[in-house]
Amino acid sequence: MGIVDRLKAIGPGALVAAAFVGPGTVTTASVIGAEYAYVLVWTIAFSILATMVLQEMSARLGLISREGLGEALRDEFSNPLAKWASVLLVVSAIGIGTAAFQTGNIVGGAAGLATITGVSENVWGPLIGIVAGALLWSGNYKLIERVFIGLVAVMGGAFLLNAIMVRPDLGALAGGLVPTIPEGSAYLIAGLVGTTVVGYNLFLHASTVQERWDGPDDLAECRTDTIGMIVVGGLITTAIVVTAAAVFPEGTTIADVGEMADQLEPVFGGYALTFFAIGLFAAGFTSAMSAPLAGAYATAGALGWERDLKSTRFRAIWVTILSVGVVFSAVGFDPVQVIVFAQVANGLLLPIIALFLIYAMNNEALLGEYTNSTLQNILGGLVTLVVVGIGVQTLYDVLIVQDGLDVLFGFL
Repeated sequence: MGIVDRLKAIGPGALVAAAFVGPGTVTTASVIGAEYAYVLVWTIAFSILATMVLQEMSARLGLISREGLGEALRDEFSNPLAKWASVLLVVSAIGIGTAAFQTGNIVGGAAGLATITGVSENVWGPLIGIVAGALLWSGNYKLIERVFIGLVAVMGGAFLLNAIMVRPDLGALAGGLVPTIPEGSAYLIAGLVGTTVVGYNLFLHASTVQERWDGPDDLAECRTDTIGMIVVGGLITTAIVVTAAAVFPEGTTIADVGEMADQLEPVFGGYALTFFAIGLFAAGFTSAMSAPLAGAYATAGALGWERDLKSTRFRAIWVTILSVGVVFSAVGFDPVQVIVFAQVANGLLLPIIALFLIYAMNNEALLGEYTNSTLQNILGGLVTLVVVGIGVQTLYDVLIVQDGLDVLFGFL
């Protein structure tokens, strides 16, 4: 496949990359770079490999079976109790999780525009929601996909230019690929993996490949898109870590991306700050579109509703999710509590989704000759074991370290 053909193959993978490189990833990567420099770069490499393993399975499931992950989950169980328990799990965890993340997505995108224009985030937040809603309401998948591809290009260019401008230590960067776990870094490792390997992306990918491709003959092109765009997402995350590592003295503790922006302002006459703000906007805006879309695909599939971008029920789901983010951003709501809640939901749900996905990928009645190989099952099992550990770590951080019972019950 030539370069032109590979570029033409870009499609649903761009939605996946845009979904996991959101404001949460930008914040976590910035904190990691500032505090530990390049030491945790290996975490990005692992996260990307883990994402490739699970997303390839999800894409193959959708492409071959012509079912979304929600439908496959519902249809796999003959016992009514098991079936409806799985439906309730998907609808509650994915629906609430995407709605919770949506606040951070919109606030993050608004923060990028506020940095460039000086206009309040409370103004930009609702506008981002309205534009995202208009694009989704069009029901035109090709248009939505092109917007994602364009914004991923903008985001990648902005963050990568920043990384080049700050002239990173390439030797130290390469050394960061050797796995080490500095004292006190476990929660950041869990956070970065948790914002990259995202449960709702598995639902999003299984459905969107069906919008783009017709069947088994397109599997090679689908894999090119999946692997290529996930690598691009990993490079963007690495660029953010590199930038933070270069502009902060190692060991600096930062609370949010606002401190990153302040540090970048004097770099190269303010251009670095502008690039960072553009990248943050693109990260927030794309995630503000992908989270409602993923929530709609997952919920509609699990409930057996039509997964049509123009159907009333499908629109009702994503409008609800999008509205949560718009309302909270307009009133200046602090997204920390709902994001913590969403991270806990993702950390608990992801191992369950991963286990089910691997189970479904071994169903010959569903996939025929395209079931998992032994190697794919082993890799999937290893990834699942790691995300189980991350789920436990996330629970520990929230419930013990952060006294998260107050946060969770305060949110609920």
